[in-house]
Amino acid sequence: MARISTAVVVAAVATVIYLYIRSNQKSDLSTVTLNKTYDYIIVGAGSTGSVVANRLSEDRGSSVLLLEAGGEEEENPLISVPLAALDTQKSEQDWMYFTEPQNNACLGLNENRSYWPRGHVLGGSSGLNWMVYMRGNRHDYDSWANEGCEGWSYKDVLPYFIKSENVEISEFKTSNYHGKSGPLYVIGPTPTILQEKYIKAGQHLGYNFVDCNGEDQIGFCRIQATIHKGVRWSTYQAFLKPVMTRPNLHVATRSFVTKVIIENKKAVGVELIRRNKKIRVYARKEVILSGGAINTPQLLMLSGIGPKEHLKEMGIPVVADLPVGNDLQDHILIPVVQNINVSAALTDQKVLSVSTTLQYLLLKSGYLSSTALEGMGFVYTDGSTKDTGRSPEIQIHFISAHGLTEEGKAHSPFNYRDDLMDKIFSYDVAKETMTFLPTLLHPKSKGTIRLKSRDPFDHPAIQPNYLQEPDDVKTLISAMRIIERLISTPVLQEIGMDLDSKSTMSEVCKHHTFRSDAFWDCYIRHYTLTVYHPTSTCRMGAMDDPTAVVDPFLRVRGISGLRVADASVMRNVPSANTNAACIMIGEKAADLIRDKDTVGNIKRILQKSKIS
Repeated sequence: MARISTAVVVAAVATVIYLYIRSNQKSDLSTVTLNKTYDYIIVGAGSTGSVVANRLSEDRGSSVLLLEAGGEEEENPLISVPLAALDTQKSEQDWMYFTEPQNNACLGLNENRSYWPRGHVLGGSSGLNWMVYMRGNRHDYDSWANEGCEGWSYKDVLPYFIKSENVEISEFKTSNYHGKSGPLYVIGPTPTILQEKYIKAGQHLGYNFVDCNGEDQIGFCRIQATIHKGVRWSTYQAFLKPVMTRPNLHVATRSFVTKVIIENKKAVGVELIRRNKKIRVYARKEVILSGGAINTPQLLMLSGIGPKEHLKEMGIPVVADLPVGNDLQDHILIPVVQNINVSAALTDQKVLSVSTTLQYLLLKSGYLSSTALEGMGFVYTDGSTKDTGRSPEIQIHFISAHGLTEEGKAHSPFNYRDDLMDKIFSYDVAKETMTFLPTLLHPKSKGTIRLKSRDPFDHPAIQPNYLQEPDDVKTLISAMRIIERLISTPVLQEIGMDLDSKSTMSEVCKHHTFRSDAFWDCYIRHYTLTVYHPTSTCRMGAMDDPTAVVDPFLRVRGISGLRVADASVMRNVPSANTNAACIMIGEKAADLIRDKDTVGNIKRILQKSKIS
């Protein structure tokens, strides 16, 4: 009966939210009929492509076509509900990728495959993610510039972060590190009392309470999230939806691009499937690929741009021999679940209650209006608690949620084997838990994206090579030692945390001494999860850099009229969740394409404030 009642409540909540949202929607604004030619064609309406489309179409003399393989956000009402983020995975709005089987990681997952959700919808993965707004460390971007990406230092990119942002966190309203007039709303949700306890635990270990998007990232901070008035504020909501009535901007959904048309080393248009027909659309100026770290390299290779030997193997004529699909980087995390003795975490009973649902529908507030992700820590493995002139190795996510259930089991789309789920995620309604998620920020292990066939509808082979390099495991073991220290702080001990009491945690690796290096090595390799941050598969670099696919202007080397603007161009994955960086790339890409400087005023304010 408990299982049935939970399913009924979930269905009822979804139905009510769906009807409410649909009653408040505008009519379909996507384009019905495409022109034959546009000035700019953008492939992919995700976190970066939506921004580029908005900014390019500000020039009313330019015609812009934005092509999206998926549909509209409104087709799934749960997308707009922040706490329903997990329920958007494995939906029609998800590409539902799986990696190749891993030899050194993901041992507790079905077939050792990591599940990689990616947005198949206007707004892309900003419609599926956990809405975290974290920019990364200043040393990340300075290292990009030092490695040949001129114009991408922290000083160069900070104005573009600020341009997008509209911060609604009171203590940051006067900070020159934050924007106050951009389309991307950023709030600081506080759904539970646990948030302050995480921060106090960090302070007990000597870390500062900081603004992780401010002057110094090292320390512990409250979450900053892209939510506005209780609604997920995706790039579709922020950048695209408000401008879709512009006459010079056409947005075409369910338009699957299969090839970039290249003539005499120049991109002149794209081939796509729309309404079961193959059509061609041409670009007078440029084609901009914004499909993300998986789709963009796939499309380039299908178009003859990629590693020569691989293209020959696939029977694809080589247009440009470039290292497309190489240098794949992704953040991985390891969940550590802890029991607590206070009624503070988000549970099924709290989240699915009638009062919670009504509060959200009527006021857009309450548990459903924010994520369960409440805090962050950015730390070094050597114990340093202040900035040492380099990026941190570890990020810690703090989630204040008890394992939400589905059919009487812990709810998870993560592809864990059933026999291992209850070894870590509790679904005992008589208990409450929270979860630490230590995250590897700078993996030495790198992977590839490769074609499986010439069929554009075949998902490519995703090989992240997780934990292939031994140093990555050593870094994560160091992260586990930091988690041990946090759990041992008085502020967390007093709410019942006790790592040693989590007996089921040790079962999968019980042949090792609990909490030894060998135990954590085993545990890490079994419970490896992606943080949904694939990058660098068309990495940026100097023109003579053999690892680079695009130059610092984001132009594909050796092909005119073709740029890439998405996570794939990142030189290396930054020290944070990647969505904010993708939006920044979109802002900067639009200026590069238009040869404009739209952030001059912001630069002057930063110079006056001596921020660099």
